[in-house]
Amino acid sequence: MKTYLGVDLGTSSLKVVVARDGMIIDGEHRNYPCAYPEEGWSEQDPNDWLDAFVGVLATLAKRNDLSLVAGISFCGQMHGLVLLDGQDRVIRPAILWNDNRATEECAYLNDVIGTDRLVSWTGNIAFTGFMAPKLLWVKRHEPENFMRIRKIMLPKDYLVYLISGVFASDVSDSSGTLYFNVAGRRWSEPMLSVLGIAKEQLPTVYDSFQAIGTVCPAFAARTGLSLAMKVVVGGGDQAVGAIGTGTVGEGRMCISLGTSGVVFASSSKYLHVASGSMHSFCHANGGYHVMGVMLSAGGSLNWWANEILRTDDYPSLMAECGGAKADGLWFLPYINGERSPINDPHARGCFQGLNVRHGRGDLTRAVVEGICFGLCDCFESMRAIGISCDTARVIGGGAKSDLWMQMLSDILGIRLSRIDTSEGGAMGAVILAMTGCGEYATVEAGCADLIKDACFFSPDAMAHAAYALKFMKYKAIYRALKQA
Repeated sequence: MKTYLGVDLGTSSLKVVVARDGMIIDGEHRNYPCAYPEEGWSEQDPNDWLDAFVGVLATLAKRNDLSLVAGISFCGQMHGLVLLDGQDRVIRPAILWNDNRATEECAYLNDVIGTDRLVSWTGNIAFTGFMAPKLLWVKRHEPENFMRIRKIMLPKDYLVYLISGVFASDVSDSSGTLYFNVAGRRWSEPMLSVLGIAKEQLPTVYDSFQAIGTVCPAFAARTGLSLAMKVVVGGGDQAVGAIGTGTVGEGRMCISLGTSGVVFASSSKYLHVASGSMHSFCHANGGYHVMGVMLSAGGSLNWWANEILRTDDYPSLMAECGGAKADGLWFLPYINGERSPINDPHARGCFQGLNVRHGRGDLTRAVVEGICFGLCDCFESMRAIGISCDTARVIGGGAKSDLWMQMLSDILGIRLSRIDTSEGGAMGAVILAMTGCGEYATVEAGCADLIKDACFFSPDAMAHAAYALKFMKYKAIYRALKQA
């Protein structure tokens, strides 16, 4: 039985799981900080990811013989801008996916270059989280740093480069740069011209399940990994998380209830979304997918619990939520602006309808409902472009809560399931590693063999009807506040 490692490089922590015969047998994680130097900014030091990676491997090595690992692959937070100079030194902190500083650059791309051309060149319109507007921001505000750039990469590509020495990326993660032609699966020449960057500054792009090399001697000596261990490039967290739920092929959907919230539908063919309300990306299985992303899903609940209530007792918080009604009360989860489907970095969160009868439990329930309504907004936008699913698998921290799962099922009006592992992203990386090493002929074969449903949640018809009315008011509140 061969051993594989799956690496999940998240926004708040890095996790590595050890899998044998497709089953996770061990795992370890390490946290690292996120910096917010100014309002709307979000940065991390890439060297913190490396330190966490090496530290986790050292801990795992005490319980496992890492020299027996056959392959490793990666699930990485998307859209983070990592810049290296000619000596492979990090030029500045990575600008993360939830950073909104590049609003003017985003407006330039959408309004001056034009959304029609952007969609034609890349398959998507500009969002502040994407890498293209961030590069323009660096070019405008830090010209000395921009001139030093020799390598431009994504967060997980930084680890891939350090472990293998190969400057590589994959189609799923590259799809979120806004200088990648999704339909053509290659870098977009017109966008490179707009940004003032060259192909030589960009990695070679592979399918997510491809092995791009083996561990380099320096990293092997540092960690105990075998020089023969294959490095499979992996992909962006949403695509790899979808692999970890078996969301591959036509007509399948998964939902992520993590720090951000995602509604993800897989497809065997490229789907053109002219409005840009949804992201149209390459999938990690060699196909394509459409994705709606809200910036603060679990992030909104974390803010409410940690910053306002000063608690980390989530079970008690959810119990209070379950006993409340939140009648006439709404929460807009736009505490970091919003991406899909409204594309409004200036949107802000709020409670609406608050009165003296509402208590702590009501406000908590309103926060959880608001997160579900944000996901419903993405779900309804997918329906509007012809994507129809009556079931979905759910991953992320929120999926552990039965109350949250049932509420989301009632609001969306579809059957939801929780899979038999909570390690969606890491498990997806394991499947990619096994495919890249030849254990499975296709990613789909690995998913069919290893991913199973654990339990189901079906919508209540009366609750769905009541939530449909409340969802309409949710959308009206946003429109009214935007006009104001």
